[in-house]
Amino acid sequence: MTNGLTNNFRALTACFVLAVSLTGMAGARKPNVLFFMSDDLNTALSGFGHPQCQTPMLDRLAADGVRFENMHCQYPVCGASRSSIMSGLYPYTNGTLGNAGTLRGNMPDVVTMSQLFRQNGYHVGRVSKIYHMGIPGEIIAGTAERDDPHSWDEVVNIKAPEQNAPGIKTNWSPKDKGSQAFVGVEAEGDDLVHADGMAADHAIDFLKRNQDQPFFLACGFVRPHVPLVAPAKYFDRYDRAAMIAPVVPEGDLEDVPQIIRGYKRNSSTYDVTPELHKGLLEAYYASVSYMDAQVGRVLDCLEELGLKENTIVVFTSDHGYLLGHHNKFQKQHLFEESTRVPFIVSVPWMKDRHGEASRHITELIDLYPSLAELAGLEAPDGLHGESLLPLLNDPASKDWKKEVAFTISRSGGESIRTHDWRFNQWNYGRGGMELYDLKNDPGEFTNLAENPEYAERLEQLRKQLDAKRLEAGYIEKNSKKKRKKK
Repeated sequence: MTNGLTNNFRALTACFVLAVSLTGMAGARKPNVLFFMSDDLNTALSGFGHPQCQTPMLDRLAADGVRFENMHCQYPVCGASRSSIMSGLYPYTNGTLGNAGTLRGNMPDVVTMSQLFRQNGYHVGRVSKIYHMGIPGEIIAGTAERDDPHSWDEVVNIKAPEQNAPGIKTNWSPKDKGSQAFVGVEAEGDDLVHADGMAADHAIDFLKRNQDQPFFLACGFVRPHVPLVAPAKYFDRYDRAAMIAPVVPEGDLEDVPQIIRGYKRNSSTYDVTPELHKGLLEAYYASVSYMDAQVGRVLDCLEELGLKENTIVVFTSDHGYLLGHHNKFQKQHLFEESTRVPFIVSVPWMKDRHGEASRHITELIDLYPSLAELAGLEAPDGLHGESLLPLLNDPASKDWKKEVAFTISRSGGESIRTHDWRFNQWNYGRGGMELYDLKNDPGEFTNLAENPEYAERLEQLRKQLDAKRLEAGYIEKNSKKKRKKK
């Protein structure tokens, strides 16, 4: 009887807290949502402690909200991660295990995050890349072939020149001649000539046209996805010679499973010399700064229109990115730089914690239930994430119980990340394992999986991962499907 009364009291308390939060919104109108998503961005933001990359506009947003410094994606590749964010489900459940196919094709009846708002009277728009798009090809063509029409009332596809833009063009990874090479373009023209400037323009237009009704706007920026195109003035912010490459111990990958050690996205694939590496980093950071400036333009418009006090603003990336960390590049690995993303939430009526950071473990699937709760909407049953509201009220809250982030990748890669440990296994446990003591080895340089002193810890984490993968929707057909694709 006592437990029942306690649970009822807790439920009433939670409802009261939500009611107080919602009452604090400006006026009686439903809160708007402005959702920014960058592409292939790791935590290279000055507000997240990066020593070189400059992101003043996102730092300004973080000062008006809460930074989540231990936020992890569910699959470090665009299509799978974005489907997971928009469905609120782990990839094993929504069936999107890469860039192929569509979320709706795998789950015809799914109610996506933006679709929920659409069903509840919001005008919902998409600008540029939210679901997977082939970059740069689909920006050059102005298409979005894997989009989900059920998610939006209106859409804008961006058509821009990408690597064909006039300017100084350099391939910083000369061995790779394909579309994913690290081609930097110090471009001619101003911000509006290129993809993210165009996206910001259309986002501003959407805000002006919809300021008198509740809206949900998802604005996708494609930088810093390659090609690394930005107006020349953003390159001028950086001193190429001063760029600092990640430190990698000699023989770093000798103790990791061959299945991922030999994965092609490495230094030998790209032939990135130390001097080329500096140019690559300069181009990446210039692209980030260009994207950051476009976020600032949209935020300025939000304020000028008087919408800031009633608009929830979210910024994130689809997944992390390796820039020579562990002598690897791009994504689809399970190191910290691949799984961890920048994440900022600004809720204007929850000002007490603005400018603070949460170091609790969180996952991108937590966004969907969070926005639903903040807007007072009933989320669909079965979402895998947890509402971040307790952490928005108190970034160090002891009420936050999530202790594990779960990420999967190519080659049957599966990972759990706790506060102090990371455990990875490959080919669904048949292709080798990795174990890292993050307290003493935050760079994940020493794989302890074969060290007998850590056998008990390894077994504990392996069991934790097995339980998590079942909760995430793993069934044997997933592993068979993946093995067939290899």
